Amino acid sequence: MQLIKKIFLLVIFSYCQYALGQNNDQPLHPSQEKFWNALNEICGKSFSGEVAEAPDADTTFNGKKLIMHVRACEEGKIYIPFIVENDLSRTWVISIKDGGLELKHDHRHQNGEKDRITHYGGKTPNSGRATVQYFPTDQETVDLLPSAAGNVWWIEMVPGKHFSYNLGRIGTAVVYRIRFDLNNEVETPPAPWGWEEKK
Repeated sequence: MQLIKKIFLLVIFSYCQYALGQNNDQPLHPSQEKFWNALNEICGKSFSGEVAEAPDADTTFNGKKLIMHVRACEEGKIYIPFIVENDLSRTWVISIKDGGLELKHDHRHQNGEKDRITHYGGKTPNSGRATVQYFPTDQETVDLLPSAAGNVWWIEMVPGKHFSYNLGRIGTAVVYRIRFDLNNEVETPPAPWGWEEKK
């Protein structure tokens, strides 16, 4: 829990920095550029993962086969489908936006149609670190899903070691951490649902 408290304090401090304004024409900070380049280095590869932390009552990820696939790396955008057993509905989309990085969650039905709850996430409020970037909930997400107003997502990318996707909720004990072993490459999974339309 000490880690989560530190992250939330960092987010609060970051919002104060953001309120002072930023130059949207600025290129990525060197730490974010290193983070971005590290993701590009594993483009096309798939890795097996496991739940490192989740609520005891969780049935979405606990005990399930988890795979991430860095499926496509375009100019300013990286698509990472997250497969849970045979569920191909989830894709993490990381983009370069306004001099920072943005994380969005694309959710689809099996027929390719967008889920009612999709395109939620947030944008980095500061430069983060070369191995960790934080994404507090943005206003679009709050409008779509008010219960997610306190969400903070963060991605840890340690080249040659692991990639982890994390979610914490300010004011609660809710924490999800899913860790993928970058030394455990697996067979490429099928395309996520709706991929043709999305691409």
